[in-house]
Amino acid sequence: MTWANTIAFFLIGVIIILTTLAYGTVHQPTISLFYIGVAVLVALWAVDGLMSGSVRFSNNQLLIPFLAAAVYGLIQVVPLGTIAETAGVSGIPRTISLDPASTQVSALHFLFLFFFAAVTFVMIGSASRISKVASLITIFGTAYAFFAILQSVLSPDKIYGIYGREFAVPFGSFVSRHNFAAYMEMALAIPLGLLFAGAVPRDKRLLYGTAIALMGTALLLSGSRGGFIALVAEVALMLMLTLPMRGGNATGAKIALAGVLLLAIIGGSFFVGGENSLTRIAENENAGGVTSIDRSYIWSVSLEIIRGSMPLGVGLGAFGIAFTPYDTHNGMERVEQAHNDYLQVVSDAGLVGLLIGGFFLFTLYKTGRRSLAVKNAFRRGIAVGALGGIFAILVHSVFDFVLHTTAISVLFVTLLGLVVASSSSYDDDFAESVPSRRRRGSPGSVAAISSGRRHKT
Repeated sequence: MTWANTIAFFLIGVIIILTTLAYGTVHQPTISLFYIGVAVLVALWAVDGLMSGSVRFSNNQLLIPFLAAAVYGLIQVVPLGTIAETAGVSGIPRTISLDPASTQVSALHFLFLFFFAAVTFVMIGSASRISKVASLITIFGTAYAFFAILQSVLSPDKIYGIYGREFAVPFGSFVSRHNFAAYMEMALAIPLGLLFAGAVPRDKRLLYGTAIALMGTALLLSGSRGGFIALVAEVALMLMLTLPMRGGNATGAKIALAGVLLLAIIGGSFFVGGENSLTRIAENENAGGVTSIDRSYIWSVSLEIIRGSMPLGVGLGAFGIAFTPYDTHNGMERVEQAHNDYLQVVSDAGLVGLLIGGFFLFTLYKTGRRSLAVKNAFRRGIAVGALGGIFAILVHSVFDFVLHTTAISVLFVTLLGLVVASSSSYDDDFAESVPSRRRRGSPGSVAAISSGRRHKT
């Protein structure tokens, strides 16, 4: 292993943390820093290839949708003649996109996410590195949740006590509480998956449970209804993936564990936030948000946009421009997103977007099944957790556009990398299982390394 490889792996962790702390990386200066970080990551990958004598690539098909979206975005801004003279202005290029500048930015973003995913898939190439990434997500997620809870009490209207935005409801370092909830969905999924898969030694289960409860409490305190629904769906999926086919003590124990965790989360939110922590979820979803336009109205307009733009779409990132002609309200508020990523994929990219999205979900399903089939308890627990976090985001995306935030998309890509990595066997694999009773010093925990034995999957 070269120094470039080690630094590149370390940089992945730095990117995960800094994109989160920098207000979710939604402002142009912070997005530029993300691009610079990814460029350095690619350079280190290339140096590693030169030093080791072999350039490693990931051939996993989950990378294809990112590159395909970037390529199609660039196609949407290709001039196809000119528009007839309008208001004395002539020579305006005719493009598929209604907003070529926004489409170019979106295409560039997809391209850098592709590069980040491609290098991440390669760098998470051992059981020890899978463990390190899982530990980073769990530890940072727990510390970040604790900070967010404190901030919600001490400075609920300003991030870090200094940055506020009118008509927004911030939480943690995110301007939108929904984005924070989405981040917690993914962060708590890793320890939850390991716990449900039985890959956590008995003496550490309380520690894992505490981390999960703290992150879940912070999620609930954010007041995001979409986040709460996604959390319940996440827990339900993990139960389905880990429960035995037939009933028994294990089934009852896991259902009881899920119930205890949910009760601990709800109880913790009451303890910290009082009644507001749950009554906020029952309030009008748009109360205190950036826009007061009802989601059902936005979705109905999105369907009109889709009908009017098929099969090519209005252009990546051009939804705000496309919305205006169909808006029957007074026009005082501009809607930039569909608040449903499935509708927006089809409105922005048309039939091509539908195909790309369908290919991604199908490939994720195939990769997930392969990862869940492994016999190694640790890697299966990682797969269960990562898939649970990904599923939570896919559910949350029905109500919001959380994946448009860089920090969330970075963690989402990292979870994809863990799913891919967990399907392979490694020379440094951890023990096959974690027995409930073991002699002191016996290699039965997640932290125990098997001595050079390669596990078959």
